[in-house]
Amino acid sequence: MKKTKAVFIILLISTLPVLSQRRAQTQEERDYVQKLVTAYQAITSLYVDKTNDTKIVEDALTGILEKLDPHSSYTNAEETRKMNEPLEGNFDGIGIQFNMLTDTLYVIQVISGGPSEKVGILPGDRMIYVDDSLIAGVKMPSTDVMKKLRGKKGTEVTVQIKRSNNPELLKFKIIRDKIPVYSLDASYMADKQTGYIRLSRFAASTPDEFRKALEELKKQGMKNLILDLQDNGGGYLNIAYDLADEFLDKEKLVVYTKGNAQPRQDAVSTSKGMFETGKLVIMVNETSASASEILAGAVQDWDRGVIVGRRTFGKGLVQRPIMLPDTSMIRLTVARYYTPSGRNIQKPYESGNIEAYNHDLIDRFNHGELMSADSIHFPDSLKYTTLVSHRTVYGGGGIMPDIFIPIDTTRSTDYHSKLGRYGIIYKTAMNYIDSHRKEMNTKYSDFKKFNEKFEITEGMLGTMKQMAADEKIEYNEEQFNQSKALISLQIKAYMARDLFDTSEFFQTVNGESDTYRKALEIINDDGLYRKILSEE
Repeated sequence: MKKTKAVFIILLISTLPVLSQRRAQTQEERDYVQKLVTAYQAITSLYVDKTNDTKIVEDALTGILEKLDPHSSYTNAEETRKMNEPLEGNFDGIGIQFNMLTDTLYVIQVISGGPSEKVGILPGDRMIYVDDSLIAGVKMPSTDVMKKLRGKKGTEVTVQIKRSNNPELLKFKIIRDKIPVYSLDASYMADKQTGYIRLSRFAASTPDEFRKALEELKKQGMKNLILDLQDNGGGYLNIAYDLADEFLDKEKLVVYTKGNAQPRQDAVSTSKGMFETGKLVIMVNETSASASEILAGAVQDWDRGVIVGRRTFGKGLVQRPIMLPDTSMIRLTVARYYTPSGRNIQKPYESGNIEAYNHDLIDRFNHGELMSADSIHFPDSLKYTTLVSHRTVYGGGGIMPDIFIPIDTTRSTDYHSKLGRYGIIYKTAMNYIDSHRKEMNTKYSDFKKFNEKFEITEGMLGTMKQMAADEKIEYNEEQFNQSKALISLQIKAYMARDLFDTSEFFQTVNGESDTYRKALEIINDDGLYRKILSEE
């Protein structure tokens, strides 16, 4: 067994230069390999207690990769098999994508329409407990964590979350469900000439879903498009090139990559795009990442459309999957992504300091960046110009939108947050629908009638308050009144999704979205649209 593991280490380390197309190993590099092998043999032969050879190798790989950058990682064979399920297949669970970093589960993306979204779990949350089991700081394998989170549809799991600088753990009750794999959340006509499409991820099915939606909207008279990439954490990068090609005419640089051992590689558009001329507005926010940033950056640099929202996440490192002999995998960062104007998408990071890297969004909030564009300052060294109108844009990590929209904190309260975490808002909507379904289907035969006529009553809100009290959520009159409009909107949106579909859910919430309303204003004002994309 020990001999097998030692051979495995030698094969692994000596194979990496070949995989990255580097020169043959020097004597110095061979000395490094021998140093690792010698250390391994000493540990397994001389250590005071019996050692687990597999764990030694896997811990070594994990430690090495964690010190390189925030996105290089190692996954064992079982973890590797399950890693791509949110992009490729259906499964039962709670509906999150996560990374295990420094023994802590970080929520990377919340799958739209899934159980976790319904109770208010957010990207960046750190999961500490699953039911009564501590999963943070105990070196629990990702496979064991997934076993605790997954389960049959309809079963309940309670998780406790650490969020931002809140000293208390937040408790969520989640009902497991079938997790959707569709990447297109919504598609509808925002007005007579403007279509709206929302993408939650860049999955294998995304291009077909997008083109089908585009064709349907064109049949309904679409001339302009709002593309919503808010909270889209990315996915397959080749899909980002594919979608950018829909908006750019031929021979336009979409993105390029380069690294120390990787020569520059360009991705260039073709002439096959389905929407190369109509007005385009893309909505982004602080959790739009990776593939979302590639697409938004290409559109902005070619002055092809207007970017509205808040600065994106800043994930611009290229990982190459390297399969190992036992079907485990290394995802090794080999290059960086750059927009057509030369901007580095990746936000700065300190090697090995994953905790600080993951606190970036919290720091943005604390520094006021999410509330005011005036709090964002870029040095002249990060100044770039777009390729057609020569407008000023900035690098330094993420894509800074052309039009900044502050996050709305005026309606959020602790009481509202608890209602969401315990699933009370969602349950209020579903309980009402279940007891009035026949009446609702008869009275509101289409979404337009429902959206215009249906209102959340005081009786429904009273029932919700009682449900909250039953869950030991203390009532706060002032906070309820502050969040009342938001609570009512969310109840109505969940009802719309149940009675109709996810497009109607987003059509409901978008009506109260500042970003969406600004996007619609810009796209319907020819002068404003041209002014934003001009040199002025």
